Amino acid sequence: MIDAHCHVDLYPDPFSIANECERLGIYTIAVTNLPSHFKMGFDHLISFKKVRLALGMHPMYAERHQEEFSLFERLSQDTSYIGEVGLDYSKDGIKSKSIQNDSFERILSFLKDRQKVFSIHSRSAESDTFKYLKSYGIKSAIFHWYTGSVELIPQIAATGYFFSVNSAMINSTKGQEIIKTIPASSILPESDGPFIQYENRPVRPSDLSIVTNYLSKVWKKSSEDTNEIILQNFTRLIKKS
Repeated sequence: MIDAHCHVDLYPDPFSIANECERLGIYTIAVTNLPSHFKMGFDHLISFKKVRLALGMHPMYAERHQEEFSLFERLSQDTSYIGEVGLDYSKDGIKSKSIQNDSFERILSFLKDRQKVFSIHSRSAESDTFKYLKSYGIKSAIFHWYTGSVELIPQIAATGYFFSVNSAMINSTKGQEIIKTIPASSILPESDGPFIQYENRPVRPSDLSIVTNYLSKVWKKSSEDTNEIILQNFTRLIKKS
Protein backbone atom coordinates (compact mmCIF):
# COMPACT_ATOMS: atom_id res chain seq x y z
CA MET A 1 0.00 0.00 0.00
CA ILE A 2 1.04 3.58 -0.68
CA ASP A 3 0.16 6.69 1.33
CA ALA A 4 1.41 9.57 -0.78
CA HIS A 5 0.64 12.30 1.76
CA CYS A 6 0.32 11.97 5.53
CA HIS A 7 1.22 14.34 8.38
CA VAL A 8 2.58 11.62 10.65
CA ASP A 9 4.18 14.19 12.97
CA LEU A 10 0.83 15.84 13.74
CA TYR A 11 -0.89 12.80 15.26
CA PRO A 12 -1.08 12.70 19.07
CA ASP A 13 1.23 9.66 18.97
CA PRO A 14 3.32 9.82 15.78
CA PHE A 15 5.34 6.74 16.62
CA SER A 16 2.29 4.51 16.85
CA ILE A 17 1.32 5.64 13.33
CA ALA A 18 4.85 5.13 12.00
CA ASN A 19 5.11 1.71 13.61
CA GLU A 20 1.71 0.74 12.20
CA CYS A 21 2.88 1.70 8.71
CA GLU A 22 6.02 -0.41 9.14
CA ARG A 23 4.07 -3.38 10.43
CA LEU A 24 1.46 -3.25 7.67
CA GLY A 25 3.91 -2.46 4.90
CA ILE A 26 2.40 0.93 4.01
CA TYR A 27 4.97 3.02 2.17
CA THR A 28 4.22 6.49 3.56
CA ILE A 29 5.44 9.91 2.50
CA ALA A 30 5.38 11.72 5.83
CA VAL A 31 5.15 15.39 4.88
CA THR A 32 6.08 18.24 7.21
CA ASN A 33 5.08 21.90 7.32
CA LEU A 34 8.46 23.49 8.07
CA PRO A 35 12.14 22.49 8.04
CA SER A 36 12.26 22.79 11.84
CA HIS A 37 9.48 20.20 12.04
CA PHE A 38 11.42 17.91 9.71
CA LYS A 39 14.51 18.30 11.87
CA MET A 40 12.61 17.31 15.02
CA GLY A 41 11.39 14.08 13.45
CA PHE A 42 14.34 13.05 11.33
CA ASP A 43 16.44 11.22 13.93
CA HIS A 44 13.36 9.37 15.20
CA LEU A 45 12.28 8.10 11.77
CA ILE A 46 15.58 7.58 9.96
CA SER A 47 15.60 3.85 10.76
CA PHE A 48 12.09 3.26 9.37
CA LYS A 49 12.02 1.50 6.00
CA LYS A 50 8.44 2.31 5.00
CA VAL A 51 8.06 5.83 6.39
CA ARG A 52 9.91 8.52 4.45
CA LEU A 53 10.05 11.97 5.99
CA ALA A 54 9.55 14.83 3.52
CA LEU A 55 11.02 18.30 3.93
CA GLY A 56 8.27 20.89 3.88
CA MET A 57 7.68 24.62 3.57
CA HIS A 58 3.90 24.90 3.71
CA PRO A 59 2.47 28.01 2.03
CA MET A 60 0.20 28.69 5.00
CA TYR A 61 3.33 29.16 7.13
CA ALA A 62 4.68 31.84 4.77
CA GLU A 63 5.48 34.28 7.58
CA ARG A 64 8.11 31.82 8.85
CA HIS A 65 9.68 30.92 5.51
CA GLN A 66 12.48 33.48 5.54
CA GLU A 67 13.81 32.38 8.91
CA GLU A 68 13.61 28.70 7.91
CA PHE A 69 15.24 28.82 4.47
CA SER A 70 18.85 28.23 5.46
CA LEU A 71 17.68 25.16 7.39
CA PHE A 72 15.65 23.98 4.38
CA GLU A 73 18.68 24.19 2.12
CA ARG A 74 20.89 22.36 4.60
CA LEU A 75 18.39 19.57 5.30
CA SER A 76 17.44 18.99 1.66
CA GLN A 77 20.39 16.62 1.30
CA ASP A 78 18.85 14.31 3.92
CA THR A 79 15.74 13.25 1.98
CA SER A 80 14.49 12.48 -1.53
CA TYR A 81 11.03 13.86 -0.66
CA ILE A 82 9.97 17.50 -0.56
CA GLY A 83 6.58 18.42 0.87
CA GLU A 84 4.35 19.94 1.71
CA VAL A 85 5.26 22.87 -0.54
CA GLY A 86 3.33 24.99 -3.02
CA LEU A 87 0.89 27.87 -3.19
CA ASP A 88 -2.41 28.79 -1.53
CA TYR A 89 -4.57 31.60 -2.91
CA SER A 90 -7.63 30.76 -0.84
CA LYS A 91 -9.32 33.33 1.40
CA ASP A 92 -6.97 32.35 4.22
CA GLY A 93 -3.82 32.24 2.11
CA ILE A 94 -4.12 35.06 -0.41
CA LYS A 95 -2.72 37.72 1.93
CA SER A 96 0.72 36.09 1.78
CA LYS A 97 0.64 35.43 -1.99
CA SER A 98 3.78 37.44 -2.71
CA ILE A 99 5.82 35.67 -0.03
CA GLN A 100 4.51 32.30 -1.19
CA ASN A 101 5.51 32.91 -4.78
CA ASP A 102 8.99 34.04 -3.78
CA SER A 103 9.41 31.02 -1.51
CA PHE A 104 8.12 28.50 -4.03
CA GLU A 105 10.39 29.84 -6.76
CA ARG A 106 13.35 29.78 -4.40
CA ILE A 107 12.63 26.15 -3.48
CA LEU A 108 12.22 25.07 -7.10
CA SER A 109 15.30 26.98 -8.25
CA PHE A 110 17.42 25.44 -5.48
CA LEU A 111 16.23 21.87 -6.16
CA LYS A 112 15.55 21.88 -9.91
CA ASP A 113 18.62 19.80 -10.81
CA ARG A 114 18.29 17.36 -7.91
CA GLN A 115 16.42 14.09 -7.79
CA LYS A 116 13.45 14.89 -5.55
CA VAL A 117 9.78 13.92 -5.34
CA PHE A 118 7.52 16.89 -4.55
CA SER A 119 4.19 16.70 -2.69
CA ILE A 120 2.36 19.82 -3.83
CA HIS A 121 -0.22 22.08 -2.19
CA SER A 122 -2.13 24.09 -4.81
CA ARG A 123 -5.43 25.27 -3.29
CA SER A 124 -6.99 28.00 -5.45
CA ALA A 125 -3.60 28.39 -7.15
CA GLU A 126 -3.52 25.36 -9.42
CA SER A 127 -2.56 27.18 -12.65
CA ASP A 128 0.30 29.15 -11.09
CA THR A 129 1.57 26.09 -9.24
CA PHE A 130 1.59 24.05 -12.45
CA LYS A 131 3.29 26.91 -14.32
CA TYR A 132 6.12 27.13 -11.79
CA LEU A 133 6.71 23.38 -11.74
CA LYS A 134 6.99 23.27 -15.52
CA SER A 135 9.14 26.37 -15.80
CA TYR A 136 11.74 24.89 -13.43
CA GLY A 137 11.67 21.50 -15.13
CA ILE A 138 10.48 19.55 -12.10
CA LYS A 139 10.06 15.90 -13.12
CA SER A 140 8.40 14.25 -10.12
CA ALA A 141 5.45 15.98 -8.48
CA ILE A 142 2.22 14.90 -6.82
CA PHE A 143 -0.70 17.33 -6.65
CA HIS A 144 -2.06 16.59 -3.18
CA TRP A 145 -5.88 16.88 -2.72
CA TYR A 146 -6.39 18.71 -6.01
CA THR A 147 -9.50 20.95 -5.94
CA GLY A 148 -9.03 22.97 -9.11
CA SER A 149 -10.74 22.87 -12.49
CA VAL A 150 -11.16 19.53 -14.22
CA GLU A 151 -10.06 21.23 -17.46
CA LEU A 152 -6.50 21.58 -16.13
CA ILE A 153 -6.20 17.93 -15.10
CA PRO A 154 -5.30 16.51 -18.56
CA GLN A 155 -2.50 19.06 -18.92
CA ILE A 156 -1.03 18.22 -15.52
CA ALA A 157 -1.27 14.48 -16.22
CA ALA A 158 0.26 14.86 -19.69
CA THR A 159 3.31 16.51 -18.10
CA GLY A 160 3.82 13.33 -16.10
CA TYR A 161 2.72 14.65 -12.73
CA PHE A 162 0.52 12.68 -10.36
CA PHE A 163 -2.49 13.37 -8.14
CA SER A 164 -2.99 11.94 -4.65
CA VAL A 165 -6.63 11.42 -3.70
CA ASN A 166 -8.23 10.86 -0.31
CA SER A 167 -11.44 9.79 1.42
CA ALA A 168 -12.75 13.36 1.78
CA MET A 169 -12.71 13.72 -2.01
CA ILE A 170 -14.78 10.57 -2.32
CA ASN A 171 -17.47 12.17 -0.15
CA SER A 172 -17.92 15.29 -2.30
CA THR A 173 -19.47 15.69 -5.73
CA LYS A 174 -16.56 17.86 -6.94
CA GLY A 175 -14.05 15.38 -5.57
CA GLN A 176 -15.75 12.48 -7.33
CA GLU A 177 -15.71 14.41 -10.61
CA ILE A 178 -12.00 15.15 -10.19
CA ILE A 179 -11.16 11.51 -9.44
CA LYS A 180 -13.16 10.36 -12.47
CA THR A 181 -11.27 12.83 -14.69
CA ILE A 182 -7.76 11.89 -13.55
CA PRO A 183 -6.24 9.08 -15.67
CA ALA A 184 -5.76 5.87 -13.68
CA SER A 185 -2.08 6.03 -14.57
CA SER A 186 -1.76 9.35 -12.70
CA ILE A 187 -3.41 8.52 -9.37
CA LEU A 188 -1.95 7.66 -5.97
CA PRO A 189 -3.89 7.27 -2.70
CA GLU A 190 -3.31 9.49 0.32
CA SER A 191 -4.72 9.67 3.82
CA ASP A 192 -3.84 13.32 4.59
CA GLY A 193 -4.12 12.25 8.18
CA PRO A 194 -4.86 13.51 10.72
CA PHE A 195 -6.83 16.26 8.92
CA ILE A 196 -9.63 14.03 7.63
CA GLN A 197 -12.14 12.35 9.91
CA TYR A 198 -13.18 8.72 9.55
CA GLU A 199 -15.65 7.05 11.92
CA ASN A 200 -15.37 9.98 14.38
CA ARG A 201 -11.58 9.83 14.56
CA PRO A 202 -8.64 11.07 12.49
CA VAL A 203 -8.05 8.93 9.43
CA ARG A 204 -4.91 6.75 9.45
CA PRO A 205 -2.76 5.30 6.67
CA SER A 206 -4.23 1.91 7.57
CA ASP A 207 -7.61 3.22 6.36
CA LEU A 208 -6.43 3.58 2.77
CA SER A 209 -8.67 0.74 1.63
CA ILE A 210 -11.46 3.36 1.64
CA VAL A 211 -9.70 5.03 -1.28
CA THR A 212 -8.52 1.92 -3.10
CA ASN A 213 -11.95 0.30 -2.89
CA TYR A 214 -13.50 3.41 -4.40
CA LEU A 215 -10.93 3.47 -7.18
CA SER A 216 -11.69 -0.18 -7.92
CA LYS A 217 -15.32 0.75 -8.52
CA VAL A 218 -14.50 3.79 -10.66
CA TRP A 219 -11.98 1.85 -12.75
CA LYS A 220 -14.09 -1.33 -12.80
CA LYS A 221 -11.06 -3.32 -11.68
CA SER A 222 -10.48 -5.96 -9.04
CA SER A 223 -8.78 -4.86 -5.84
CA GLU A 224 -5.68 -6.77 -6.91
CA ASP A 225 -5.53 -5.01 -10.27
CA THR A 226 -6.18 -1.63 -8.63
CA ASN A 227 -3.33 -2.10 -6.16
CA GLU A 228 -1.06 -3.18 -9.02
CA ILE A 229 -1.88 0.00 -10.97
CA ILE A 230 -1.10 2.11 -7.89
CA LEU A 231 2.19 0.28 -7.35
CA GLN A 232 3.16 0.79 -10.98
CA ASN A 233 2.30 4.49 -10.70
CA PHE A 234 4.44 4.90 -7.61
CA THR A 235 7.31 3.02 -9.25
CA ARG A 236 7.18 5.35 -12.25
CA LEU A 237 7.09 8.37 -9.94
CA ILE A 238 10.25 7.22 -8.15
CA LYS A 239 12.06 6.42 -11.39
CA LYS A 240 11.33 9.90 -12.76
CA SER A 241 12.99 11.62 -9.81
